[in-house]
Amino acid sequence: MSRDSDCVFCKIVAGEIPAQVIYKNEFILAFLDTGPLADGHLLVIPREHFALMTDLSSDQVGRLTGILPKLGRALLNVAGAEGFNVLLNQGPSAGQVVPHLHFHLIPRRSEDGLGYRWKAGTYAKGRAGVIAAAYQQALSKPSS
Repeated sequence: MSRDSDCVFCKIVAGEIPAQVIYKNEFILAFLDTGPLADGHLLVIPREHFALMTDLSSDQVGRLTGILPKLGRALLNVAGAEGFNVLLNQGPSAGQVVPHLHFHLIPRRSEDGLGYRWKAGTYAKGRAGVIAAAYQQALSKPSS
C-alpha cells in the first residue's frame, strides 16, 4: 500500500495522528473532520495514498464510494440533519487543501447558513454542442 510520509491523512491511517474513526475496512477510512462545517461532518478517504480521484481505477472509486449511502443514512440519523452534501475537491484550484483524495459528507439543515457559490450561466449559441463533442471524443479514447 503506498503512503506519503508527509501526508496528514496517511498519518491518520497509520495511527500516528489520532482521529475519531467512524468506519474502516481494508480500503477506506471514514472519520470526523477536525474543522467541521457542521456537527457530524465526515471525511472518507482511501487508506492508500492517492492525491486525486483521477488517480484511481473505476473499481477503486466504486470501493471508496460504495459506503457513502450507509454513511449518509447514519449521518442523517446521528447529526439530526435534513440532508447532506457530498463534496470532492479535485486539485488546489477546486479547493483541495490536503493532497490525499477525500470526500466530505456535510450535514445540512434548512437555514444553516452554509451555502455555496453557484453562479449558473448559459452557453453561447452552438457552444454546448462543441463542448459535448469534445467530451465524447475524449471519452472514446482508451484510458491511460
